[in-house]
Amino acid sequence: MNNPMLDTSYLLLNTARGPLAHIPALDVMWISFYSIGLLLLSVVIISATRKWVNNIFLSFILKLIAYIMLAIGAFLMVLIVATWPN
Repeated sequence: MNNPMLDTSYLLLNTARGPLAHIPALDVMWISFYSIGLLLLSVVIISATRKWVNNIFLSFILKLIAYIMLAIGAFLMVLIVATWPN
């Protein structure tokens, strides 16, 4: 009498693929490229700021921008991994 096809948890687990599941795969690919670019650019900005910028205020602003870019890139990568196909 227990039909596994009518069980709602079975249907829910098979349809829950992540937050970006409704976006086409090529668009998810471009989002991953943008997030990789944000991560790399943030590393370059932080390294350049530590090496060449001596002004404390300018250094703080550049590092803040770089860390925000790092956080956005990491968040997008988590979304990409959560949307990974089964």
